[in-house]
Amino acid sequence: MRHSKIASLMVRNVVAVPPESSFKQIAELLDEHRISGVPVVDAERRVIGVVSETDLVLRRPGLATEWEAAPGARTGLVAGSSDGDGPSPTAADLMSSPAVTVDAEETVAGAARTMAGHRVERLPVVDRERRLVGMVTRRDLLQVFLRPDAEIRKEIVEELFESTLWLPPGKLTVRVVEGVVTLEGELERLSDVLVAVQLVRQADGVVAVVDRLRYAFDDTPAGRATGPAGAARRRKTVGERSP
Repeated sequence: MRHSKIASLMVRNVVAVPPESSFKQIAELLDEHRISGVPVVDAERRVIGVVSETDLVLRRPGLATEWEAAPGARTGLVAGSSDGDGPSPTAADLMSSPAVTVDAEETVAGAARTMAGHRVERLPVVDRERRLVGMVTRRDLLQVFLRPDAEIRKEIVEELFESTLWLPPGKLTVRVVEGVVTLEGELERLSDVLVAVQLVRQADGVVAVVDRLRYAFDDTPAGRATGPAGAARRRKTVGERSP
């Protein structure tokens, strides 16, 4: 099955800044390129942090003094900022570190999980040495779900069921509507059903799987523990099977 790698979706011409970049230089870059954040890289382009619009807004010079003067304000919130008379904070002062990144060989699904887990909208893409090679956003990841239904179905039938699982043509019925895959038919073992459903879920462009597959024998550990499958346990859909 085809699983798109982040390297095929990422933007390669990435705007990045060194640790010594000033607050104003970073703000100008974000405005000029209409982006919401920039990775901070060392001399060898290894990603050491990220500065976002939020970092700039919350940590602008002088803000610490304003917040500390307010009732109930938390002190020490603004790392590296001054009271307005001192030097402007640099990228090293402003950045969130360590940076949340994704490997160029990661799948789209893996990158999406990283974004969701860290609640970020964009991820610097790095190579094995953590050098910056690209940038990927949630919008980039959505491109995978624009695959035509017919293309998704063809891949499931030919590459997964026939070539990978060695099922005869027509063994299972596959319908794809707006990325939702419906599977119908019967396999010999429950374990085969579980593998088939999991592989379909991982295919590029699949939004969801409606599992209506049936099985003749429950060969899972739970099924073996209860002995041979009786009439009440045979040929049930996976969603209906007994605990």
